[in-house]
Amino acid sequence: MVDTVENGVRHITAVPSPLVCSQLIDFDLVEGKIHNLRYVRGCNGNLQALGALLEGQSVDFALERLSGINCAGRGTSCSDQFARILRQVSGKA
Repeated sequence: MVDTVENGVRHITAVPSPLVCSQLIDFDLVEGKIHNLRYVRGCNGNLQALGALLEGQSVDFALERLSGINCAGRGTSCSDQFARILRQVSGKA
């Protein structure tokens, strides 16, 4: 995981579990709000929609809605992986 801060913007790039389709999750956190969420690979339209829906939302909002989402019996999903990364970087274990 790469986690940097510049001009008050925390930029995070993380590799999700190999169990999911996406290969990279990239986003910014500004004052506890999610911005510029982008996935590399995965179900492109769905993941773009997820980024649009979460733009400007709080970490807590995303954690409530995305934690535990299961894709095809894998025990996780691209959405759940984002929630896991958010939980790790926010300290909300």
